[in-house]
Amino acid sequence: MRLRIPEPFKEDYKALPREIKRLADKQIGFLATNLKHPSLQVHKIKGTKDKWEAYVSVKYRMTFQIEDDTIILRKIGVHNKVLENP
Repeated sequence: MRLRIPEPFKEDYKALPREIKRLADKQIGFLATNLKHPSLQVHKIKGTKDKWEAYVSVKYRMTFQIEDDTIILRKIGVHNKVLENP
């Protein structure tokens, strides 16, 4: 699948600690090549129609949407914060 990384996601990413950025890079790679990779633990965000969540770490998550063959990254950060407005 292709990835689209909008500016708001890039801004969230810039604010992450260095170690979380390294984990995020690895997880984004898995997201693009294998949505079912076990470390991602991909699941639909409760109460939404077309938004998904994936693990970056125990504390950090990223949200995304899928349109055709493109994954659109939406938010990345601390779990509760990214789910405030997925």
